[in-house]
Amino acid sequence: MSDITMIRAAAERLKGHARRTPLLSSPFLDDIAGRKVLVKPECLQHTGSFKYRGGRSALSALDEATRARGVIAFSSGNHAQGVALAAREFGVPAVIIMPADAPRMKIDNTRALGAEVVLYDRAGGESREAIGEKLTNERGLTLIKPYDEPQVIAGQGTCGLEIAEQARAQGVTRADVLTCCGGGGLTAGIALALEAEAPGLRVRPCEPEGFDDTARSLAEGRIVANTQPSGGICDAIVTPQPGQLTFPIMQRLCGPGLTVSEDEALRAMKLAFERLKVVAEPGGAVALAAALFRPDEIAGDAVICTISGGNVDAAMFRRALDISL
Repeated sequence: MSDITMIRAAAERLKGHARRTPLLSSPFLDDIAGRKVLVKPECLQHTGSFKYRGGRSALSALDEATRARGVIAFSSGNHAQGVALAAREFGVPAVIIMPADAPRMKIDNTRALGAEVVLYDRAGGESREAIGEKLTNERGLTLIKPYDEPQVIAGQGTCGLEIAEQARAQGVTRADVLTCCGGGGLTAGIALALEAEAPGLRVRPCEPEGFDDTARSLAEGRIVANTQPSGGICDAIVTPQPGQLTFPIMQRLCGPGLTVSEDEALRAMKLAFERLKVVAEPGGAVALAAALFRPDEIAGDAVICTISGGNVDAAMFRRALDISL
């Protein structure tokens, strides 16, 4: 099980590899939210999302012989790219199973990083797990799960160590920390890090409407699934349900979940570009959207939020920039 010791060890292994992303702010965003807004732009991380942290953490924790045989992962795109880059850095094979309806840019980028991409029909009900099991058995590969994997959670937790230190440097010791949440790897990792390093900071998972499985699971005290497996524009954080490993951590450490509309995610993308000069993808913008457009559901004089990824294609980004504020 992931814990602060694993997160600190992952941080040591990631030194000189993962980028230390800044904590950004804008008076314009503060005015909209009615409080200080501090933004952790993991869209500036290698491969354009926080997922590189978990991918590199998991690969670097494998023994050399196991790693040399290669790794396999399934992902709609960001975990795919994180694992693909980490595998390339170690000089080992990577097979990534991706839904055929994933954004073309994410599929192309994963291939460009040297991974073998296997597409499956998510909408038609084809099982990525079954494909993965077959390939794993045939080739002796090691599965790197996108969130339900202790070393992946530990890698994502390194983002939380940075938030704790950066918030403290800005004099923020009590605040909600809003995370873009799919399966919960980033949310759980940050929550574990903050429990140890900044207990006054409380994590709140953020999701798009229609895919708010974590918020509903936390409210009901048990894991509940989304009614549909895919759809909408927030592909990066659309998962069937919270993870078996991540949910107990979130249940113990997180506050209530926050839900935003797709329109609000697009507006947050536009504001991130105009006011912070950073590019967010829809799923990566839901925490900023919650910080800006759910002020009554947040307590305190400051709020911290992640922009978890920026892997957006030109058409979707244009759609965000064209939206009326």
